[in-house]
Amino acid sequence: MNVDNFIKIYEKSFRENWDLPALSEYGHDNTINYSELSRRIAQTHMLFESLGIKPGDKVALCGKDSSAWVITYMATVTYGAVIVPILSEFNPLDIIHIVNHSGAELLFISDHIWEHIDPESLLKVKGVISLEKRTVLHELPTTELMRHLRLLNRRFNRRYPNGYRNTDVRFADRANSEVVEINYTSGTTGFSKGVMLTGENLAGNVCFGMQSELHFRSSRALAFLPLAHAYGCAFDMLTPLAVGSHITLLCKTPSPRVLLKALGEVKPNLVICVPLILEKIYKNQILPMISKGTLRWTLAVPFLDSLIYTKIRKKLVDAFGGEFEEVIVGGAPLNHEVEEFLHKIKFPFTVGYGMTECGPLISYTPWREFIVGSSGRTLPIMESKIDSPDPENIPGEICVRGTNVMKGYYKNPEATAAVIDEEGWLHTGDMGTRTPDGTLFLRGRSKTMILSGSGQNIYPEEIEAKLNNMPFVSESLVVERDGKLVGLVYPDFDAADKLGITFKDMDSTMENVRTELNKIVAPYERLAKIILMPNEFEKTPKRSIKRFLYTH
Repeated sequence: MNVDNFIKIYEKSFRENWDLPALSEYGHDNTINYSELSRRIAQTHMLFESLGIKPGDKVALCGKDSSAWVITYMATVTYGAVIVPILSEFNPLDIIHIVNHSGAELLFISDHIWEHIDPESLLKVKGVISLEKRTVLHELPTTELMRHLRLLNRRFNRRYPNGYRNTDVRFADRANSEVVEINYTSGTTGFSKGVMLTGENLAGNVCFGMQSELHFRSSRALAFLPLAHAYGCAFDMLTPLAVGSHITLLCKTPSPRVLLKALGEVKPNLVICVPLILEKIYKNQILPMISKGTLRWTLAVPFLDSLIYTKIRKKLVDAFGGEFEEVIVGGAPLNHEVEEFLHKIKFPFTVGYGMTECGPLISYTPWREFIVGSSGRTLPIMESKIDSPDPENIPGEICVRGTNVMKGYYKNPEATAAVIDEEGWLHTGDMGTRTPDGTLFLRGRSKTMILSGSGQNIYPEEIEAKLNNMPFVSESLVVERDGKLVGLVYPDFDAADKLGITFKDMDSTMENVRTELNKIVAPYERLAKIILMPNEFEKTPKRSIKRFLYTH
């Protein structure tokens, strides 16, 4: 597969798709075309020039998804500077650390986040610009940022007296080997590291998306995953913009209610989502429906079951907008029970696998070829292997190398050497098996694997997937305590309240849950007890539980 120059992909796309809609914000009548997107990018380039920003300099970006966020990101990378996207959910101390560690010279930030940042703690930043208002929030006296912003329109009109045209779109000439982005991973095992992604890494993802026709000219995309995260960035923003898609940014928390309403209105041609969304819809809407007495009896009757499954499938497809080719699930493993059910009703979904260090994609298979339980086939531009004596049957660490593998961790050669070996293999830290055609089957994280007293490898994620499907369980972690497996459970208090179950009754309720769970897991996976958690587990911005806080 050919990989084009990352920056030139957008120079070509913006010229060719000049009159097409590019960006909308859901719930607002503010669509901008590729022509207006290009003009605002060109204005930002002029601002960078005025401030003495050079190719390779760092520009930090922190705020919720918005048109302004996309414009700032695209303006930075097409100028030849390095973008440092920061998840808006990070706490202020982490944001300050990332800005300083990256050496960012400019910071674009949302006003409500800036309120909690001490300007004196920013070491190298020349100026801070409001993402929403494009006003100056902070500047060094020598920068004259306010003056340059004030004169920007006048200078722009002087440079383009006949208006900005598609022939004026000229982006930086920068080799694919150069770093384009430093993405600080949230991580679930401690403080984040800056992943250096090159033009080649990002172009590998984008070109695969283009050639697979995940998005196409004038297709509709609904972006509801954080664009500061590699998954949403690559397939809700970079790939659609490369082919002339129309992106609608949700710009709000994607609760199932809000999300299903937006999907019904936007009717996207592709849905990129994380497992949590499908799992919530299954647990809260589908499971209660198919568990009712009459329907449950009907599903046991041959021929009648397929009729009902067809109706459920249509209802679910319609709920997702009805006009999509497939739903791609990524970011975390999909619950096995949910996956089996979706496959049974022939819902068009597939599960991919990736990590920020690969910008993010490692494996993917179109839904018609997807094998249940897998995470798709290794991409043609990537290689994979399993560190195991029998890769098809005995799980081992998944190792990958190829186009999408990062350059390394910024200013951290020790951490880089710990994950990328001398032959260029990236050691993912994920355990799994692999078939000869490169299809990967994930089992869990190598760091979370528990070795039982009888020598069995236990993957807590697999037990948690079953436990989370039990009544009155909202979320869980399985940990080892004194040589025994223990389930930490945050109860589903809403479900308990509806049935009049009080907190005092919850211990006996959870004992019933433990008994039922132990019937469906292997003997060495059985839980010795369940401990109730009074509050939700602490999570990363990607909504992964911070496991390291609970394992000791």
